[in-house]
Amino acid sequence: MNQQSFQLDKPFIELHALLKLLAIASSGGAAKIMIAAGEVRVDGQVETRKACKIRGGQVVRVADEEVQVVSADRPV
Repeated sequence: MNQQSFQLDKPFIELHALLKLLAIASSGGAAKIMIAAGEVRVDGQVETRKACKIRGGQVVRVADEEVQVVSADRPV
């Protein structure tokens, strides 16, 4: 499993934007398709809301990628 952390620079990021930004999805549209297909988990639960607000402390998992999201006020 490939693990990485993502440092927020604001209070939250939308799920589809995070997947695109980290190149887990090739585009925003591809990210939305992955989310709608139930391929994305947030804190262990399947997440189907493309604009779900991801905040510090949450873990996003897609296939063999795991992203630990770190809040804007806590350095990595």
